[in-house]
Amino acid sequence: MSRSMWRRVQHPMDKHCSRYHSVTILPISGSCLSTGRLDLDGGAALQPQSGYIRSSTGNGGSTSVLAWDFNRTQLKTDHLSMTDTFQQLPEVLKLATSAHVKYIQSLDTRKDEYDYWLTEHLRLNGVYWGLTALYLLGVPEGLPRSETIDFVLSCQHESGGFGAAPGHDAHMLSTVSAVQILAMVDAFGELESRGKGKAQVGKYIANLQNRQTGTFAGDEWGEEDTRFLYGAFNALSLLGLMHLIDVDKAVDYVAACANFDGGYGVSPGAESHSGQIFTCVASLTIAKRQDLIDKERLGKWLSERQLANGGLNGRPEKKEDVCYSWWVLSSLEMIGKTHWIDRDKLINFILQCQDTEKGGISDRPGDMVDVWHTLFGITGLSLLGYPGLELVDEVYCLPKSTITRIFGP
Repeated sequence: MSRSMWRRVQHPMDKHCSRYHSVTILPISGSCLSTGRLDLDGGAALQPQSGYIRSSTGNGGSTSVLAWDFNRTQLKTDHLSMTDTFQQLPEVLKLATSAHVKYIQSLDTRKDEYDYWLTEHLRLNGVYWGLTALYLLGVPEGLPRSETIDFVLSCQHESGGFGAAPGHDAHMLSTVSAVQILAMVDAFGELESRGKGKAQVGKYIANLQNRQTGTFAGDEWGEEDTRFLYGAFNALSLLGLMHLIDVDKAVDYVAACANFDGGYGVSPGAESHSGQIFTCVASLTIAKRQDLIDKERLGKWLSERQLANGGLNGRPEKKEDVCYSWWVLSSLEMIGKTHWIDRDKLINFILQCQDTEKGGISDRPGDMVDVWHTLFGITGLSLLGYPGLELVDEVYCLPKSTITRIFGP
């Protein structure tokens, strides 16, 4: 149930609290959920509807690790490990793993729904999002391997590129998703034996590079974007074909996209944006050119993306969105600055965005879920060390185990 569906009944002594006041938590509907003795931090003067609450465990006078700010819905931990902390969280604030697995598995069974066909242009990307989430949730067998490979190969063109679905034009983004999926399920052999082969995929990607500027187009129609440059680096490095492109020229282009604030835009002179920052920082990381990054200035800009509710936004004056739990946090991870944000508040924000009954994660609490935000909420939690999740690679957005298998430890 969404956190936004709950409220606290204000205790009359909130302004000057003493220990062990009785507080009742009620759903908005009015039916009583629970009543308990709650210890409000040491009698400190608190404003109404705020205050960190610790629930008494009743076993030898010990106190649980849970500290809840009812105004900001913030969790804090005291004296216990992160694993111990999350074992004691109320169900509404735990990751609903089984529900998320069922949600992802259900996505391809909704072919009688209008939305299924409206999103056909994202089908191959959607398989990548869902499969990666399942791997990180510890359920790699959640989608059938053979059927997944069959679908991916059915999207490939003679050119070597992949479309979003059978019959769709080839595009860089679909091609990258195809390579990532095949990497996860260890199916590059099938690409050679049943598909057009790695070399043809590499040729398709290399032909999209602008040899004058170094950047890449998304398809034959020529739109250029640092997303496509990163996609080329991602896929070609996984395939072992980076020699097919002019890496130095591409690196020069990324460097030209840097701004005075330390961030990067979609092209030289464009506004800094968290998504574009990820593509540029990850590209420079793959090329082993992090020396070009102003890590202090970039770290400051990225850490300023965190809002009071713990969520992250993509650029100044915008709302928080779960997907930036990946774009911002992965960039901070690459430059070694994840400690510059409040990790506990971000974890709490992500967990509030999940549908604990039907599964899936939304952009903000109470909104409709989708597989895109489900993946990036889970990757954010993985980067934050949430218990029970597989590790995600901050550069490739693939399981660490996949990257280790391909590149070695």
